[in-house]
Amino acid sequence: MTKNIVEVSKLSKIYNDKHVVNNISFDVKKGEVFGILGPNGAGKTTTLEMMETLREIDGGRIVIDGINVADHPARIKSIIGVQPQAAAFQDKQKLKEIIDLFAAAYGTKVDSLRLLEEVDLKSKADSYAELLSGGQKQRLSIAAALVHDPKVFFMDEPTTGLDPQARRNLWDLTRIIQKKGVTVIMTTHYMDEAELLCDRVAIMDKGKIIALDTPKQLILNLLNKGFKKDQEVEQANLEDVFIDLTGKALRD
Repeated sequence: MTKNIVEVSKLSKIYNDKHVVNNISFDVKKGEVFGILGPNGAGKTTTLEMMETLREIDGGRIVIDGINVADHPARIKSIIGVQPQAAAFQDKQKLKEIIDLFAAAYGTKVDSLRLLEEVDLKSKADSYAELLSGGQKQRLSIAAALVHDPKVFFMDEPTTGLDPQARRNLWDLTRIIQKKGVTVIMTTHYMDEAELLCDRVAIMDKGKIIALDTPKQLILNLLNKGFKKDQEVEQANLEDVFIDLTGKALRD
């Protein structure tokens, strides 16, 4: 049986006497892609930020790879990678320099060209960060977050605002990261993305987890309640048409 690499127990965060995260508990198995879904204000990003040591934990506990997050934040930072919602880099710094800088911050050395190649940015190695598109910046932030071979990788709404090619490329990268044995924890507002990528999802609302299971089982539960759609299931959608007509290749 696959062991848990993340254990969250009775986690809470309070702002102005309001529980933004309200006594939630869940586990994440080693090597899975775990999604946290919910409407704006549900507590998704706050939950991630407490797991990433970016916000103080007001109640409960988080354990990652056997390490208590609140007690050993520095140790946690050494075993996790974080790809934020908005990537920000020095405009006049070359991509390979950015990778080398991040590696140095973790006290390690990497082959920056190899890492950039893995995210399809090798041809941009000598380009400045300010010249990158939104999708390219997201891929660069993934490369920068992986320089130290983290055990758990956090992605907060990684494809928001990206065009279809860049979005699907990020999906492929997520699968590649998972195949390396890295556990991925992500938030997203795109349900098709969560259904495609996530082994399990937790659905949050008003600071609480209201459902947690595989996407397939959650859908089956809904159907078993008698839910029906008044439309036919199509074999393709408009995004598939767009990709077919314009190609899968990433655009600069």
